[in-house]
Amino acid sequence: MTDYRSVADAVAEDIRAGRLGVGDRLPTQREFARRYGIANSTATRVYQELARRGLTTGHVGRGTFVRTAADTPAPALSEPVDSRVDLTLNHPVVPEQAGLLAAGLERLVRPDALEPVLRPVGPDGTATARDAAADLLARGGWRPDPARVLFAGSGRQAISAVVAALTRPGARVGVEELTYPVLKAIAARLGVTLVPLAMDEAGLIPEAVEEAHRAGPLHAVYVQPTLHNPLSLTMPDGRLDQLADVLLRRSIPAVEDAVWAFLRDDRPPLAARAPERTILVDSLSKRLAPGLSLGFAVAPAALANDVAASLRSGGWVPMRFPLEAMSRWQADGTVRKLVGAKQRQAAARQELAELHLGDFVTRTAPVSYYRWWELPRPWRADTFVAAAARHGIAVTPAAAFSTGRHRAPHAIRLGLATPSTETLTRALTTLTDLARSTPDDLAED
Repeated sequence: MTDYRSVADAVAEDIRAGRLGVGDRLPTQREFARRYGIANSTATRVYQELARRGLTTGHVGRGTFVRTAADTPAPALSEPVDSRVDLTLNHPVVPEQAGLLAAGLERLVRPDALEPVLRPVGPDGTATARDAAADLLARGGWRPDPARVLFAGSGRQAISAVVAALTRPGARVGVEELTYPVLKAIAARLGVTLVPLAMDEAGLIPEAVEEAHRAGPLHAVYVQPTLHNPLSLTMPDGRLDQLADVLLRRSIPAVEDAVWAFLRDDRPPLAARAPERTILVDSLSKRLAPGLSLGFAVAPAALANDVAASLRSGGWVPMRFPLEAMSRWQADGTVRKLVGAKQRQAAARQELAELHLGDFVTRTAPVSYYRWWELPRPWRADTFVAAAARHGIAVTPAAAFSTGRHRAPHAIRLGLATPSTETLTRALTTLTDLARSTPDDLAED
């Protein structure tokens, strides 16, 4: 049996010696297999290995092309590697990011300005920060009342504090049947039961909320109306109106996760329709930079004191420095510029993903940073995730988002934000080549 690694090394040597030049098209995998006297499945692994080394790039319908000169051979794809391409994370970074943020910090780090921003601050923040946050969170003609804005150390802390404020151990919280994995961990820590609610192509079904509430009172509903993670669904206006009506009639508070909604800043939130029943949570890190940790909670007057108390008791209050920095970046236009750049980047990454995944069943939105991939048969999510890991690529299985006892679909979520464009291209090439093979093909090798 021919080792695919030795064949890949031979092709790499041809590239290194100039016998194959940048832009040259490789034969089809079937033709390549005949030429080298190897199995088709082995040829697939050779092409995957060449892509992982960065030597080739694949384009659906066009073929595989040499993209660079060969370098020192890298570890084989079938072996675990230390440096992963991590598509489980989603940390958007754009080239102009550091420069824009640095410019806004220059005046803040002067000794006369720095001393006051290193003082403690509570969840109410400052009047300046609340007003800046209201501007930052405004979208679709809606702007929250600055007096209703509270701050947390991060978006996750904001979610934790709000759920803790609304529930007690044993409480029932309705969630979309596919939901944010961190919420599952928060609920387990708080002793809260998550109740899966049915979805369709428009998102959460309002009738499912009423049905679950009749079966046993829901103490809250957690929902992602705009760019739902992982499906990228955005609830249309009519569906949001129906959901708001259910929340108001049944007196059910809602936790609206708007962390990704900045990519659709034309869409007013659920909080605009049911402000007395909705606590909107958001964060700074996706908009600006992964390491900038600041969370927001816009709470109605009747719930604000409970949320503030929860933030204090949980130790989830923010540092004053990010509040001051956020205020300056909002005032000087940095936030607006970075949001625009990330909207454009998300669209470009979706175009790249479509180029590779267009032949498969996927769900996404034009300005989303993630893509839901319903795997072709006979792949199961667990076996595909394991196979991708052996190729040095980490992806998230559907089970991570699934709630309740129903069986998770054979699907994965791809995070498109974190890798460079070049790295993402290689990863998508490898994953699509893997999907076109079968687990049995891999076992043969």
